Amino acid sequence: MRQLVTWCLLATVKTISHLFFRAEVGWIGPHPEPPFRDLQRLRVVAILNHTSLYEPIFTITVPYRFLWRIARHGVVAIAEKTLKRPVVGRFFSLIAAHVASVTRERDHTWRAVLSRIGPDSMVLILPEGRMMRANGLDANGEPMTVRGGIADILEAVGDGEMLVAYSGGLHHVQAPGELLARPFRRIRMNFERLDIATYNEARQREAAEIGDSFKRRVKEDLEARRDRNCPRAAA
Repeated sequence: MRQLVTWCLLATVKTISHLFFRAEVGWIGPHPEPPFRDLQRLRVVAILNHTSLYEPIFTITVPYRFLWRIARHGVVAIAEKTLKRPVVGRFFSLIAAHVASVTRERDHTWRAVLSRIGPDSMVLILPEGRMMRANGLDANGEPMTVRGGIADILEAVGDGEMLVAYSGGLHHVQAPGELLARPFRRIRMNFERLDIATYNEARQREAAEIGDSFKRRVKEDLEARRDRNCPRAAA
């Protein structure tokens, strides 16, 4: 029953979003045709350039069967403070098959997320871990960096593919602190499909060559990909 409720929720958001927004989607590097073929191979979805709680609007950039995979096998970590919000929290608690509340610390809540990853799971993560404000920085005035949790997930999953979603940002639709969204705006997204085993091996090799850690190499690589591949923010 939960699977059906989650799919209906995501499908409704997608359908409504199609009425009020226009999507511009691009692809980085090689990908199958059609690009969302072999969905069972997608084990990690990493959304970079986190700018707004309205990001479920990005459902307009993926097919309905992608949403069904989220409803059946999706694992999502949501900030504890977001899930505690009365309306927003209820919505986000239903956006995937498994939604886990996490704190800002690497504690039992993060270990609980990793424990939910099974052989059929597709983990959705916002690797930066917090939202960019209108000034280009996070809520504490710090630059937006990728946090190490994504490396833990890639090691836990091990194989399959990672879909990296490079967001053009949503400040023109709704910025943090604003209540209502501005309709009839363009939504921009670039996607890239990466083989996880190959990606992990490359980062491990880099770490060994320069005496660094796998986690740091993943963080710096994804930050470089974000800066290079995120589309320009729409007006």
